Amino acid sequence: MHCRCAMNGGEGPNSYAQNSSYQKGFVDAAKPIIEEEISRKLDIKHLSSTFRIADFGCSTGHNSLAAMQIITEAIRRRFETEGLMSQIPDFYVFFSDKVTNDFNTLFKSLPRERLYGAAGVPGSFHGRLLPKAMLDFAYSNCSLNWLSELPKAMLDNTSPAWNRGKIHYAEARKEVCEEYANQYAKDIESFLDSRAEELVPGGLMALLVPAIPASWDPNSAYATTTEIYLLGSCLMDMAKAVQSDTHYAKEKVLQPISQFHHITLVGRKSPKNKELLLLLQGRISEAKVDSFNIPVYFPIPQEFEAIIERNDKYTIERMEILDNQAGKHNLTGPKDRAAYCRAVSEGVLIDHFGGEIIEELFDRYTKKLAASPLFSDPDCDKSIIIFVLLRRKPESSCSGS
Repeated sequence: MHCRCAMNGGEGPNSYAQNSSYQKGFVDAAKPIIEEEISRKLDIKHLSSTFRIADFGCSTGHNSLAAMQIITEAIRRRFETEGLMSQIPDFYVFFSDKVTNDFNTLFKSLPRERLYGAAGVPGSFHGRLLPKAMLDFAYSNCSLNWLSELPKAMLDNTSPAWNRGKIHYAEARKEVCEEYANQYAKDIESFLDSRAEELVPGGLMALLVPAIPASWDPNSAYATTTEIYLLGSCLMDMAKAVQSDTHYAKEKVLQPISQFHHITLVGRKSPKNKELLLLLQGRISEAKVDSFNIPVYFPIPQEFEAIIERNDKYTIERMEILDNQAGKHNLTGPKDRAAYCRAVSEGVLIDHFGGEIIEELFDRYTKKLAASPLFSDPDCDKSIIIFVLLRRKPESSCSGS
């Protein structure tokens, strides 16, 4: 199953644009590092009159636009510092994301006073998207955790990797974890190889990669994987409730099924109750939850570094762990956390279950978040991000070239 769903579009209350302050925290945390590395590492004496930048996984734009401003202004300052104002190149930025991405919201958000021309590049960043040796600088923030597809073994209910009762590798059996890890490694290798074709020799690539620590105490802390596990438990609760109308008594009816808005399930005698149950059972069941998995993976730092080191097309110029304190404190309560989760996951949920379950699902999810004291304390969030700056090696120094 290929992952084709993008973040929630538009600028409404459930949009990614309104619920991505967590990811914006990583942009802000990386700003001084990117500025420092551009001032130290960018070779401006051998640049052409055009400087091309690409953001892979731009989404609807607000965080991407902030990052592109940071990069272009840092390059401009570098020329000013060297006394080369007359040689500042023309900047072009290529915003890339899946074909289902809301590029309209992105381009409507472009600032008038910007240093660059802009173009959209729809498609999967796990393959080639741009001409050979076109880019001077590549960038990606909070996107490389999305898998290109779910491993085939996870779609086979006779496989040891069949993930019964769960929607992610968190708390899953070893075979499920291995399938996720192997697919992630394969996808990152494809991403690196594709960007190596598109970057000029000596070109730079800055990556901000969502990750988790190698060890942390789940009894006193949580990470993004914990939140996905909790979402899966809500789906399974709903599936079990639908299978028993007596357990689903007095539950509010899922929207937008307006014709049943005031019905509660109180027994088996009412034809309307039976009709509603049949409808809901077509949307969600334990079997349907069993066949669903969120296609995201969060490596530990050593794991990600090993993948990069296996690729001989880059040198690692800098690599460090960032802690998103600002972003974590932007999520001030259960409703904020649920809205953030919905903005990034609603597309894949609707693709599998349909839209009728969404309001009920996130109502339950919000309540489960509120019931745990861990999620009310941003300092208990142990999710991290890996910042890595890579330089494209000259062709002659890559093995097999």
